[in-house]
Amino acid sequence: MSKEIDIEYYHQLALQKQKEHRKFLGNLKKKAPKNLDKIALEIHQEVFEEIDCTACANCCKTLGPDFKEADITRIAKYFKMKLPAFEAEFLEVDEDGDKVFKSMPCPFLGGDNLCSIYDVRPTDRKKIYQINHLTIKNTLTCPAAYLFVEKLKDRL
Repeated sequence: MSKEIDIEYYHQLALQKQKEHRKFLGNLKKKAPKNLDKIALEIHQEVFEEIDCTACANCCKTLGPDFKEADITRIAKYFKMKLPAFEAEFLEVDEDGDKVFKSMPCPFLGGDNLCSIYDVRPTDRKKIYQINHLTIKNTLTCPAAYLFVEKLKDRL
């Protein structure tokens, strides 16, 4: 049985440190250390030893992913659906022109907080400093994202 995560506690911490995090990640973007990807991977692993996503799943309840064509194709194929049918059932275009879920929580999130399409789920494919704006936004929702930025700040 996993330990319950106090989402509001982490949200308040992230709000307090948002300005500091934005500055830190902005500086990281200007001058990233050569081994940043290696450090980020190590910290990512540390964070997920501390945080059990299935005790939270706040990201899957409140933040939908931005679907790329490859994601849509992969997931529709998994369901043996034609692309237009999959998009009509699950997706809409948001104000930024991105394809996102019509509604949240994620329709593929189970009552046990497990992803029913885990092996074909959409994933981020960018380096940390290329998604600073998302990382900052995610710290407000995701305790793991908050801890990740804090540990990265301490390590660098």
